[in-house]
Amino acid sequence: MKTWIKVLIVTVVVAVPAMILGPIVWPPAEGGPEPTAGQLPFFIFLAAMESVLLGLGVSFLIFGFPLTSRISSGSKPLAWAMYLAIGWLLVSWWPHDNLHIHVGDDMQGLLYIEYGFHVTLMICGLIVAYGFLAFLREGLGKAASVR
Repeated sequence: MKTWIKVLIVTVVVAVPAMILGPIVWPPAEGGPEPTAGQLPFFIFLAAMESVLLGLGVSFLIFGFPLTSRISSGSKPLAWAMYLAIGWLLVSWWPHDNLHIHVGDDMQGLLYIEYGFHVTLMICGLIVAYGFLAFLREGLGKAASVR
């Protein structure tokens, strides 16, 4: 079976239950704000996209390490860091948004979310940028040596 078919299957198998289970696992905060009828489709779209990204992230974590390893400039620690960072960049949106809905206006809960997700996403962005620059340096070095 082709890899893209496996990715599609894993993505759907993860995304559909995630879409359904989000409000069950993390029930909305009592007394929290309710979206208007005009806002609701936009929130549903976000929930659907976060569920799909969760599925794609799980697929990446299942199938993505060999490719990440091949392009990581030969550094195993960099390969692992990039692999985990990309995985987290994809899967974190589903729990992140659902936790926002769950904690409502609880400022301590919001602070935990901000540090647990936002700071880790910043670190992941730095790791991916570093890996990309290392990949470019390696590629440009090879291109210069061919001339």
